[in-house]
Amino acid sequence: MKNYAKTNAGAENRVELHDQLFLTGAEISVNRLPAGANVPFVHFHKSNEEIYGILSGSGYVEIDGEKIELVTGDWLKIAPAARRQFFASKDLSITYVCIQVKEYSLGGFTADDAIVC
Repeated sequence: MKNYAKTNAGAENRVELHDQLFLTGAEISVNRLPAGANVPFVHFHKSNEEIYGILSGSGYVEIDGEKIELVTGDWLKIAPAARRQFFASKDLSITYVCIQVKEYSLGGFTADDAIVC
């Protein structure tokens, strides 16, 4: 097996990349909600935090009952126990990436983990 994997998220509304990229330490998905749509459920996690990056559009997320507006370029980290649900704005879709990792699992940042060749 090569030391890398490559895929294309295409135009689907939700693409989970764990199988396509053979991920072993994170779950990554690309999500698209049409204008006026929302994720149809509230959820939280047992041990995984989620990092969201807004790639395009606008909307909001409700976290533990608090409404947080989202626009292109925003990044958001949500702790596992927080209850969350995402919504696109009424007249504009939203596309975001979600990175899910086990809370407190990072052993070092790039400078600590990288080896210069």
